[in-house]
Amino acid sequence: MIISHDVDGPADGPALVLLHSSVCDRRMWEPQWRPLAEAGYRVVRADFRGCGRSPAATEPYSDEGDVLALLDSLGVDGAAFVGSSYGGRVALRIAALHPERVTALALLCAGRPGHEPSPLLQAFDDAEQGLLDEGELDAAASLNARTWLGPEADRKTRKLVTLMQRENFANWFAAHPEGEEADHELPEPALDLRAVTAPTLAVGGAHDVPDFREIAAGLPDLLPLARHQELPWAGHLPSLERPAEITALLLDFLRGAPGPSASGERTTVR
Repeated sequence: MIISHDVDGPADGPALVLLHSSVCDRRMWEPQWRPLAEAGYRVVRADFRGCGRSPAATEPYSDEGDVLALLDSLGVDGAAFVGSSYGGRVALRIAALHPERVTALALLCAGRPGHEPSPLLQAFDDAEQGLLDEGELDAAASLNARTWLGPEADRKTRKLVTLMQRENFANWFAAHPEGEEADHELPEPALDLRAVTAPTLAVGGAHDVPDFREIAAGLPDLLPLARHQELPWAGHLPSLERPAEITALLLDFLRGAPGPSASGERTTVR
């Protein structure tokens, strides 16, 4: 199965893949979608399984495998990746397992493979799971919006994030009536992040949960070509909190990083 996706921008432009947070779906990239395409990138955004318009899996799968299968179907050998939260974790898995396919990584408050949650993050997980166990999907979605959006997010953005998370919860429960034992997602593979060869921007938010701030700050010690930037105004989803500022940040980073052209040659958008 090819996961649901959109493609925009010039067919011969450098490929750029946007991977969403697990709280959201590909609609989270709406503010960046058009500006990145207009800047000359062939932009691909996709929904992970059970999110947005991608149906839940009926057989074993991995999100990184789904993303690579999508790129194969589009004839894309290599691309730059922008990943938010869980989407950043998936991008890191792709970059470590298939470094030849990743030309640049922009990680917005990304998760990190192998990270052990702090007591604070575990307390959030427990609170969320308690609400889900009680069938309180609306309350669980609201909890996520309150936790993951920083003070810059407006009412419209909070409503959208709550809606996306609520739909993701509903999709999961509809597809897994027997609970987690019916989930088909494969275990996360063991990774060596030193295998990542792409230039990497690791963005943290000063209002984010400490786990993700620490992950972003620590990635330059793990990835050969990573640099860290913390945004003093940001929560966990900065691309939705100050969309124009993040679009400019991404374009500035990507313009300094090589990208693949349709012919497979490495080019830089200027």
